[in-house]
Amino acid sequence: MCGIVAAVSHRNIVPMLVQGLQRLEYRGYDSCGVAVHKGHLHRARSVARVAQLQEQVDGESLQGSTGIAHTRWATHGAPAVHNAHPHFSHGPGAQALSKPGRVALVHNGIIENHEQLRAQLQAKGYVFDSQTDTEVIVHLIDSVYDGDLFEAVRTAVARLQGAYAIAAFCRDEPHRVVGARAGSPLVLGLGQQGEHFLASDAMALAGVTDQIVYLEEGDLVDLQPGRYWVLDPAGRPLERSVRTVQAHSGAAELGPYRHYMQKEIFEQPRAIADTLEGVAGITPDLFGRGAQGCFKAIDSVLILACGTSYYSGCTARYWLEDLAGIPTQVEVASEYRYRNSVPKPNTLVVTISQSGETADTLAALRHAQSLGMHRTLTICNVSTSAMVRECELAYITRAGVEIGVASTKAFTTQLAGLFLLTLALAQSRGRLDAAQEAAHLKAMRHLPAALQAVLALEPQLISWAEDFARMENALFLGRGLHYPIALEGALKLKEISYIHAEAYPAGELKHGPLALVTSSMPVVTVAPNDSLLEKLKSNMQEVRARGGMLYVLADADTRIESSEGLQVIRMPEHYGYLSPLLHVVPLQLLAYHTACARGTDVDKPRNLAKSVTVE
Repeated sequence: MCGIVAAVSHRNIVPMLVQGLQRLEYRGYDSCGVAVHKGHLHRARSVARVAQLQEQVDGESLQGSTGIAHTRWATHGAPAVHNAHPHFSHGPGAQALSKPGRVALVHNGIIENHEQLRAQLQAKGYVFDSQTDTEVIVHLIDSVYDGDLFEAVRTAVARLQGAYAIAAFCRDEPHRVVGARAGSPLVLGLGQQGEHFLASDAMALAGVTDQIVYLEEGDLVDLQPGRYWVLDPAGRPLERSVRTVQAHSGAAELGPYRHYMQKEIFEQPRAIADTLEGVAGITPDLFGRGAQGCFKAIDSVLILACGTSYYSGCTARYWLEDLAGIPTQVEVASEYRYRNSVPKPNTLVVTISQSGETADTLAALRHAQSLGMHRTLTICNVSTSAMVRECELAYITRAGVEIGVASTKAFTTQLAGLFLLTLALAQSRGRLDAAQEAAHLKAMRHLPAALQAVLALEPQLISWAEDFARMENALFLGRGLHYPIALEGALKLKEISYIHAEAYPAGELKHGPLALVTSSMPVVTVAPNDSLLEKLKSNMQEVRARGGMLYVLADADTRIESSEGLQVIRMPEHYGYLSPLLHVVPLQLLAYHTACARGTDVDKPRNLAKSVTVE
């Protein structure tokens, strides 16, 4: 979602700020801006892409050695220039709006008591020119400013309720940037020749510095050329370790691909191979020190996740209960944290997140810990993320940077990590012998080759996409282990093509969804050759009898043939427990090529963000 970049230096840092925003574009945004100290506060803001902001910056010859920049994903207030960050304070009085501001600020997160604070500030004479909660913070800092920006920020954030990561500078202190975080990520970058940086993601600083300090909950940071301080809310100095982080730029080469999403779909064989690299055998140690004792002690699993990661958890539930014989519950993180659930101390709490910074999942994890469930494990793609730091155990997937908002390779690598977790738990519970372990490992090692064969089906999926591009609705059906894959397929289609799509367990057709079936309602069916195949064939006949158009992904030996109203794409091979990793790939390709045919913005779909760091 929103992105922050800030810097103090002795040189012009505007090119670095804009470049940092470009590296954060993959997160999703609808406006952007940059502000610098030029003896007074000066800014450029845009509701277009960062490339257009660059043109504006060049046209205005914007330069400065102290500055902040931001990409905004709208929460409070529509995407508009007056709502874009950075925001300036203007002092009390309506006439102050026409004068240069005193404090400049960028903010990620949501301030829950902004209406109360806005009313208090308006009573003091402050005039607001945006609908954002962020403008409350900058006026609040201005209202308590008495010559020391750090003290003003410290005093102001103590009155904030909600989540925030902020960076601010002041007209009266030209070589100083102050930051603070609570509930939203913020990192400190240590540069050369006295430069220091703040960013919401270390990727924004790729190529600028690899010396990163991950700020913790409640930290404040004071940056000046050649020195910095990290302090707690009481103003006491803190020690935070400096890590060397090789962040990779989000501006990766597309190569022969039209979009990053297509590139990332085709990177899945390599991503799976990388995720499984070094796995010579099944052992709890794959998940960190102490995993063996933890796995022996637990009697249930609770999975917490959002969106696509939630569907990977739903798939894992079938594996965990069938292979490991352990009761498993999967919860939408944003709901779990507000539900009065019954905690079980011997539960393994598993969080799943691509970024490791998903706000709702982090909050759900902390809620579970507050209930006494302290055995925690995360499946995550970012080893330095808050999720990894806050969980006892972890398995780091190696999907690499995923730029397209619609997740693809992150999903399949999550499934690979979750299957390894299933096998490790099965082994700990005496349900996995040596022969079974060898068979499962052999199947996993064959996954990259199996995925390559599935990717070869792309021309057939393009043909299907030509039909779907003319539709406005679609149904997806699956049974058992493949019902979550149907859910993921529907999500992909709606995310990037804007076609309304829903998924159901195929057995639920008669309980409502069948009323929607007509010749203009395509029905995608995931049909592996498993124990539910015959039941699924009956469900398909129910669709055909109502004139529905079926699009079926069938294993080769299912004896389902194309005919009038029934189009079949044959999967290269049946893959047993790991079949979901293969069947989801054609659904990704279907969504991608449908979106291309409809001319939507595939990598940056409207209203969506890559890393959801607000509630």
